[in-house]
Amino acid sequence: MKHLIRGLSAAATLLLSVGSVGAAQASGGTPPPTITFQDAITIALKQNTSVRQAQNATDLNSTSVQQARMNFLPDLRLSVNNGLNVGRTFSQTEGSIVDQTSQSLNTGLSSSVTVFDGFRNLATLNAAKATETASTYDIARTRQTVVFTVASNFLNLVAQQEQLGVQNENLKALELQQEQIQKYVDAGVRPISDLYQQQAATAGARAAVVNAKRAVELAKIDLIQTLQLDAARSYDFVAPDVTEAAAVSRSYDLNALLAQAYQKRADLDAEQARVEAAKQTTRASAAGKWPTISVTGSYSTGFNSAANLGLTDQLDQRRGGGIGIGLSIPLYDKSSASLAEQRAVIQEDNARLDLANQRQQIAVEIRRAYLDHQSAQEQLKAAEAQKVAADQAVGATQERYRVGAATLVELTQTRATQVQAASALVNARYNLVFQDALMTYYTGDLDPAKVSLGA
Repeated sequence: MKHLIRGLSAAATLLLSVGSVGAAQASGGTPPPTITFQDAITIALKQNTSVRQAQNATDLNSTSVQQARMNFLPDLRLSVNNGLNVGRTFSQTEGSIVDQTSQSLNTGLSSSVTVFDGFRNLATLNAAKATETASTYDIARTRQTVVFTVASNFLNLVAQQEQLGVQNENLKALELQQEQIQKYVDAGVRPISDLYQQQAATAGARAAVVNAKRAVELAKIDLIQTLQLDAARSYDFVAPDVTEAAAVSRSYDLNALLAQAYQKRADLDAEQARVEAAKQTTRASAAGKWPTISVTGSYSTGFNSAANLGLTDQLDQRRGGGIGIGLSIPLYDKSSASLAEQRAVIQEDNARLDLANQRQQIAVEIRRAYLDHQSAQEQLKAAEAQKVAADQAVGATQERYRVGAATLVELTQTRATQVQAASALVNARYNLVFQDALMTYYTGDLDPAKVSLGA
């Protein structure tokens, strides 16, 4: 089961679609909330921390795109300076130096815009867009992973419930067999040791039922963790019906699976977008070697209390502005631009390596899933044959034991083999269903909005 739960990472097209049941508040004597498969999908996409963190990353990258766009616009600044002058100054009115205190007020507007910066702003904007695109693909893959995890957890729950059913049926059969042996002993047909041995086998079956119930509860805990539910509360998970039709053999072509994965895997698209972002970052870093051209403009006026004119007249007479073009040529910047470009080139190369690694990882996942699916098909065939043979063996051994031609040890061993065969059949059937779902996840063909557990 660890392999099953670990392999789950996102979305599934598994079994039979299940309707939603409204959740009831679990407190006091009221029943626990009921959660169906579709309810769980909705809850997971809304509450799972991985989905929420991926969404936050996307929102942050969107703000970076907005910031990069704003760099193309001119800025606008308002400045207001108020000062108090104390001391000796020359008075133009009196033609002499006087001691006086005066107040001054200067205000103005200024603006500047970068006309050319070696296309740094453009490259920065393109890099921000590519990063935003990558985060969009990331959230898509995260949603797939979370949905698949929910589906696989439900599949695990169904499998454990089936195993519990196997153990319950075995316990009933052993209890019935114990009653029959009790009658044989009472009639003197069988020794008392057979009864004691049968009682021990029945007790072992009860212990197996207890362990199976625990496995069911552990499967529910996995769902609680995935859905980020309150672990202190109880929940009634309505597991979907997984029929034998859900384990119908499907044939796959390895090359077709690889081509589909390379086309649809969102995480591969995310790595490709990051390569483009790194490429644009390299262009932005190289722009530091180019000259920068900017246009500036300003408009200002002022007032001084030492002047004889009033406030309105002074503001009118002292108003004025200007416009200028600035050229900045980097002659020597301590190699900061060259070093920044080198770092960007290395990061771009790392991004390409990450893309290559992702393609390799996808190929390995697809090949492993393909081989596991073939193995699961063979295991199901073998488990079905083993179950048929075990059932026939139990029937024959029971009849032989009834007429005294077989010992209780033989009957016990035959029944143990039957239980193992039934358990192996359950595992094989759900393993094949899981492998089909795993194939859908690894090829990137899983749509969280259309997940259904069906045959």
